[in-house]
Amino acid sequence: MTVVRHSYFMTIRHVRELLRQPWWIAVTLVQPVIWLLLFGALFKNVVNIPGFNSTNYIEFLAPGVIVMTALFASGWGGMPLIDDIERGVTDRFLVSPVKRTALISGRLVHSSLTIAIQSVIIVVLALIDGAAFAGGFGGVVVMIAVAILLGASFGALSNGLALLARREETLIAIMNFVLLPLTFLSSAFMQQNLIPTWMQHVADFNPVNWAVVAGRSAVSANPDWGLIASRAGFLVALLLVCLAFATRAFRTYQRSV
Repeated sequence: MTVVRHSYFMTIRHVRELLRQPWWIAVTLVQPVIWLLLFGALFKNVVNIPGFNSTNYIEFLAPGVIVMTALFASGWGGMPLIDDIERGVTDRFLVSPVKRTALISGRLVHSSLTIAIQSVIIVVLALIDGAAFAGGFGGVVVMIAVAILLGASFGALSNGLALLARREETLIAIMNFVLLPLTFLSSAFMQQNLIPTWMQHVADFNPVNWAVVAGRSAVSANPDWGLIASRAGFLVALLLVCLAFATRAFRTYQRSV
């Protein structure tokens, strides 16, 4: 219970930071809104391609945009940690009784709350633009949940890399190298059976695609709950691996100071 209590206190700390800068959520939504509205308008005739299963591209695109928002928002999650390291805040926490796991989990819970708020805004914009999520409220909740799982995984990865690299330039380079290929090697923009064969095979092992496929199925008229559960299970396993990496990175950092 100590870890839970410490995680709660760390989450409150980061939520207070967010409340002091609520405009940050709006700023980070600029790119997703461009993806949703401009990409949606630009490629709306994609639905006329033979074999494309959706009649509304915005409806098809929205789960991908939600997942991409979670991915990129969490991918930069290590930047504030580097700032804390440079200002000596992290070192002060390390000489306190706080659990090391809580120093990571508090940031991840805060990031998850931000992702949830952003996802709701994107869903509302998609509905205004003509999308109709047949899976209803429950399907939308599941779609947001799998996006949060993906975001938490990459948030833990980003924090772990921040502890090892300790330089913003290095973290930016690494995350760009990881995030952009994963985004375009998924079915976020195009139905998986219509992308090149080699990309289809890569997408099967791509965690971004796991979240996109699960979220898109959840809001469809006939959700495949077996598929959703399996992809969510993969994401949970990835989260555990990334949490273990971040925790070990904290220990490595502590030994070096």
